[in-house]
Amino acid sequence: MRRTACLFLLATALLVILAPAAFATNGYFAHGYGTQYKGMAGAGAALALSTLGPATNPASMAFLGTRFDLGCALFNPVRDYTVLGAPSVPAGLVAGKVESGSDNFVIPHLGANWQLGASTTLGFAFYGNCGMNTDYSASTYHAGPTGINLSQMFFAPTFAYKLAERHAVGVTPILAYQRFEARGLRSFALVARDPMHLSDNGTSSSYGAGVRFGYLGDFEPWLSVGAALQTRVWMTPFDEYKGLFAQRGDFDVPTNFVIGIALKPFATLDLAADVQQVRYSHVKAVGNKLLPNLEQALLGDEYAAGFGWRDMTTYKFGVQWRPLRRLTWRAGYSYGKQPIPNSEVLFNILAPGVIQQHATMGLSKTCGRSTEVSVACMRAFSNDVTGPNALEDPGQQEITLRMDEWEYELSLGYKFGK
Repeated sequence: MRRTACLFLLATALLVILAPAAFATNGYFAHGYGTQYKGMAGAGAALALSTLGPATNPASMAFLGTRFDLGCALFNPVRDYTVLGAPSVPAGLVAGKVESGSDNFVIPHLGANWQLGASTTLGFAFYGNCGMNTDYSASTYHAGPTGINLSQMFFAPTFAYKLAERHAVGVTPILAYQRFEARGLRSFALVARDPMHLSDNGTSSSYGAGVRFGYLGDFEPWLSVGAALQTRVWMTPFDEYKGLFAQRGDFDVPTNFVIGIALKPFATLDLAADVQQVRYSHVKAVGNKLLPNLEQALLGDEYAAGFGWRDMTTYKFGVQWRPLRRLTWRAGYSYGKQPIPNSEVLFNILAPGVIQQHATMGLSKTCGRSTEVSVACMRAFSNDVTGPNALEDPGQQEITLRMDEWEYELSLGYKFGK
């Protein structure tokens, strides 16, 4: 147990150090949490697969027993924007294609669960919830090299309770930490309430809390149903950027929920389907539109211009097959209409979260009696959004945002007891 405690402490320290590298794909949420869930494109609200379950459905912990999981992903996003048309006003952009740097990120995760009695479990998960990063060497907005870095880390202690043999509920108080930095935005100083807190102020930190509730139950031996709701995570403002974001630097994590089913036609086969919605539009810094907000309010005000993101609904489908007692294969596919309208491309050069489709594969191999090694691979297919430069003369300039991604993840799980 002493070695286990040391492993937990080492892994937690590693997670804290590497968390700022987090990046995500469903808007700025991850397509899944935990290697087993990622192998099924994030589907699994009605399955108990690993101790990263609280990020999807806290009730899943009731069916895991005593276990811990430790893993790490290598994430490779490719982002670029292209401007067509010569500028005719000072707000015009330089024509051409610009690629973002910083293409490789390491993202760790850690989870544990303890069986306290026949009906109760207590656990926790550390994971990078979401993030967004761009790093353009070009002076996109005529104020030097341009980009942002948003990263969010969650600590999710979880209590789960079995209402009956195959029905459980769970609750996860969420403690959140986020970091943000912006560069190259000083050209917007004339439309900012507080120009000194608009751009190039280094890294700003923010803290907050929310709650996630979940239910998981078997209605038939072949049918499981799961559902979870996460409240808004209320965050302290980014003080160094209170002249950029609406409500003087406020940047809460939006409400989101998921509903899922799992069909089990054979003892060796699980088919999972989830529907997830993230309410980006409810957070003003993310949901406020560029126009007419930029004409009616200064950056940093209640109704300041934002990224104009819509709510995002994602459909996830996964399968896991156990051809051998110690081997599980997984595959998945997800689709969600990306949240950026073509009228909002100018600001979203900073945050081109335009991915819509993911395909995944994965497997788990049990070694010995208690150790499980899992791997997953994700391909987020290239997608783009094209729209006008809203601050240029009509028809003068066109901006295209593009992104595609690869991710490879490896994790180790260990189950105590029988």
